[in-house]
Amino acid sequence: VQLVESGGGLVQAGGSLRLACAASGGAFSTSSMAWFRQAPGQEREFVAIIKRDGTWLNYADSVKGRFTISRDNANNAVYLRMNNLKPEDTAVYYCAASRPLYYYSHPTPGDMPHWGKGTLVTVSS
Repeated sequence: VQLVESGGGLVQAGGSLRLACAASGGAFSTSSMAWFRQAPGQEREFVAIIKRDGTWLNYADSVKGRFTISRDNANNAVYLRMNNLKPEDTAVYYCAASRPLYYYSHPTPGDMPHWGKGTLVTVSS
């Protein structure tokens, strides 16, 4: 699976962004899709995950109530709507795909074999 993220940028605190991830070349509809992020000098961390059919979602505590993950299997895309952004949300955001039929409620980077190159989100105070 090849993944390409888009939608990052510079936004003021309290603002919103919508990230998109376009998938190709694999069984997108059978994979769980997740967003991770990595701030400078920090480890890559889990943000959100959605099961292959969209029936199960989970979020990191730090983004619950502010971020929403969704997917469009007809168009091989997954999205992350980010509201009420905070400076601590500044990071490179990565889209990741699981192995087919796998789902993790709180995956680690090692659980996800397929990654995009990331898109930078910068939140100014």
